[in-house]
Amino acid sequence: MTLTAVALTTLWLTLIIGARYLLVAGAVWWATWGREPGLGRRLNRERPSRKLILHEIKFSLLSTPIYALPAAVVLEAWKAGGTKLYVDPGAYPLWWLPLSFVLLLVIQDTHYYWTHRLLHDRRVFAWAHAAHHRARDPSPFASFAFDPAEAALTAWLLPLLAFLIPLNLWMLAVMLAVMTATAVMNHCGREMWPERWVRGRIGSQLITATHHSRHHTHMKTNFGLYFRLWDRWCGTDAMPEVKAVGSRD
Repeated sequence: MTLTAVALTTLWLTLIIGARYLLVAGAVWWATWGREPGLGRRLNRERPSRKLILHEIKFSLLSTPIYALPAAVVLEAWKAGGTKLYVDPGAYPLWWLPLSFVLLLVIQDTHYYWTHRLLHDRRVFAWAHAAHHRARDPSPFASFAFDPAEAALTAWLLPLLAFLIPLNLWMLAVMLAVMTATAVMNHCGREMWPERWVRGRIGSQLITATHHSRHHTHMKTNFGLYFRLWDRWCGTDAMPEVKAVGSRD
C-alpha cells in the first residue's frame, strides 16, 4: 500500500460517493417535492428552498472526500492482505453473513447515537453540527450534509471494523445501500410508510422520517440512526402526535 495508491483510490471513491449521493437524493427529491402530488405524507411545514438545497449539497460534497479517505485506506490494505474483508461467502459459515449485517447495524447505531448527542453539546454544535441543522425542514439532500468535523467523527467507524471483524464485501455493499436509503428517506420531509406501520409493532422500533423529522424541530430528542432503543433507554425518544383527520398535511 502506497500513498499514491491511497490518493488515487480516494479520488475515485470521492467521485463515486458524490455521484451516488446526487443520484439517490435527487431521485427522492423529484418523487417527493419535484412533482405534484409528491409521494408520502407531508411532514415539513415549509417546502425546502433552493438556497437550503444548495447549502445541503455543498456540505454533502465537502464531506465525500472525508468519507472516501478511510475507505480507500481499507481497500488498499485489503489488496495487500491486511484486513479481515473477504469476498467468497463460503469462507465463513453462511449464518455469519446476516449476523454480521445485524452486528454492524447495532454497532453503527450505538456509535451514532452517542456521537450525535455529543454534537448537540452547545460547546461543539456551532462548528461541528450546525450545517446539518440549517433549517427545520430538511430535504433529501440533507442526508449527508455534515460539517467536516462531524464527517470525520463518523467516517472512520466502518473502515476500522474491517480490520477487526471478518466482513464480506458484498454484505458491506448491501449495508451501504441500506445506510444511504435510510438517510435520504428519513430526511426527505415526507413519510413513505403507512401511519399504521410507523406506529405499529415493527415500525415503532425503527427510525423513520416521522421520528427523525421531529429531531429537526425538537433537537433534544431522537438521536438514533436505525433503532429507537437508545433513545428509549436514555429518555430522548419522542414522536409527534397523530394528526386529526382533515388537518393540514
